[in-house]
Amino acid sequence: MSTDTTTPGTPVLPEVKMNAVKPTAPVIGRVVSNELCTAGRKSAGFVRHISIDVSGTPLAGNCRVGQAFGVVPPGEDRNSKPHKPRLYSLASPTAGEDGEGNVISTTCKRAVDEHWETGKLFLGVASNYICDLAPGDEVRVCGPNGKRFLLPDDPDQHEYIFFATGTGIAPFRGMVQDLIAAGVTGRITLIMGTPYATDLLYHSMFLDMEQKHENFTYLTAVSREKQDDGHSKLYVQDRLDTHAEQLLPQLRSEKNLIYICGIAGMELGIFKQLAKILRGSELEQYLVCEPEALADIDNWDRKMLHKQVKPTKRMLLEVYA
Repeated sequence: MSTDTTTPGTPVLPEVKMNAVKPTAPVIGRVVSNELCTAGRKSAGFVRHISIDVSGTPLAGNCRVGQAFGVVPPGEDRNSKPHKPRLYSLASPTAGEDGEGNVISTTCKRAVDEHWETGKLFLGVASNYICDLAPGDEVRVCGPNGKRFLLPDDPDQHEYIFFATGTGIAPFRGMVQDLIAAGVTGRITLIMGTPYATDLLYHSMFLDMEQKHENFTYLTAVSREKQDDGHSKLYVQDRLDTHAEQLLPQLRSEKNLIYICGIAGMELGIFKQLAKILRGSELEQYLVCEPEALADIDNWDRKMLHKQVKPTKRMLLEVYA
């Protein structure tokens, strides 16, 4: 199998600033707003959109959509050492929430769980700290980080299919805004997956953008209840089937890029579905597969990824445990 994973239409990613603020010397930002961003207050989880003013710091104007920034929670860890920064994806467009690059934002879900051994309550150190911040509060921040999950230098030369689950929607909130602001005329499709409709994030915003921009399509995939269109128990990859008539022409385009962001494991389902609906050079735009793998798609597992099944540079991934 060829090890060359470069295909026609490969995006040229921009050079970006890394660690303008080092983790060992965080700067002070100030919270501008903290708002619930789920589609309903009865959501299974608590997810908030937090905006932070970083004006006057090296972060201002240096954060690009697709990157992350660090938040340093107060206090010490179990070893009596100061907490290390936790990275959070930027949810703001490159110009920031203010249009000047001074206000960045993220999408943060509260971590509330039990220790499996003791049964005692576990609260995420950073996530709950961030979700509790109020306008005017100071917060220590650093970054930015990341140079591989970016929009291309020439965005209007491409089309885009974004797959997100949960807070993986964060970078796509900013990316879609950047693409529309840049006047991109090609197709932009966002597929958002959640367990319940009340878990959908920024739902009203994306519905409004779809109404205003003909080239933007917003699809949801709800896995534990029936959707408004009558489909039930859908995962993001299932939209490649239910909307094949619309999505296949875009997938077959040499201009198209695929971005995937969310919980680790989601990419496998997308890869399998792509391998089932695309053939030959159509599939090779996104995946380079061993012949024996293509002969047994249903039994693919994550151990095969980046070995028997390799994404090309037209497939950009940001998945996490």
